[in-house]
Amino acid sequence: MTQPQQAHAAEAARLDRPRVAVVIPTLNEEEPIGEVIRAIPRDAVDEVIVVDSGSVDRTVERARGAGARVIEERQRGYGRACGAGARAARDCGIIVFLDGDGSDRPELVPLLLAPILAGTHDFVIGTRTRGEREPGSMNMLQITAGYGAGALTRLLYGVAYTDMCAFRAIRREALEQLGMREQAYGWNLEMQMRAAAAGLRILELPVAHRRRLGSASKVSGTVRGTLKAALGISLTFARVALARPRRVHSLRLGIEPRRRNHE
Repeated sequence: MTQPQQAHAAEAARLDRPRVAVVIPTLNEEEPIGEVIRAIPRDAVDEVIVVDSGSVDRTVERARGAGARVIEERQRGYGRACGAGARAARDCGIIVFLDGDGSDRPELVPLLLAPILAGTHDFVIGTRTRGEREPGSMNMLQITAGYGAGALTRLLYGVAYTDMCAFRAIRREALEQLGMREQAYGWNLEMQMRAAAAGLRILELPVAHRRRLGSASKVSGTVRGTLKAALGISLTFARVALARPRRVHSLRLGIEPRRRNHE
């Protein structure tokens, strides 16, 4: 097949699938954001939406320069930013979420999209704990929290996650039926709990993870940030768990075997 024929085939395949948006919440990520956006495979993604929560550096400027659509959210909150990005992607059938700090691997977006595009799953979440991690990219509290939350969701819903990774993809219709409410760092856990309770077809895939680029993490980089996030996530778990009757589904979480990511 000639190069023009390959390009035509790729364009035909793109037009034959649902539109895909990548949503990236940011707050003072001027160093990594441009690189993150440019690393997203544009043959697999139709739009990149950066939702900025009041950065005082050049995050917005650099995100636009890299080709993203930027939404400036006046009120801070990780979940609030994710929700705003999802609402902005109204014409997209699949939404991918990833962090703007460079720790997630944007080149792996097609990996998360494939099961949804194949029609076998509604919600695909990356698991850092089962993937290849750069030393220092996750602390022990993050790893323990991921497994601990997974153990509790298994008791409640019969679905055992191994991580609360921000890197995830979900069908838009499925996301809308979840009724997401969390405005802060409990957004990821709330989505996982509501997806399990709703009986969505869920798949966990091992993903590579690296240390964040730029400044220290606003969550795990300080004791105060870690404790604040932990409290918020705990409150989210309690609120969601008590909001509905506990239902255990026959559906179990699909987990792909650990794989090596060759750089």
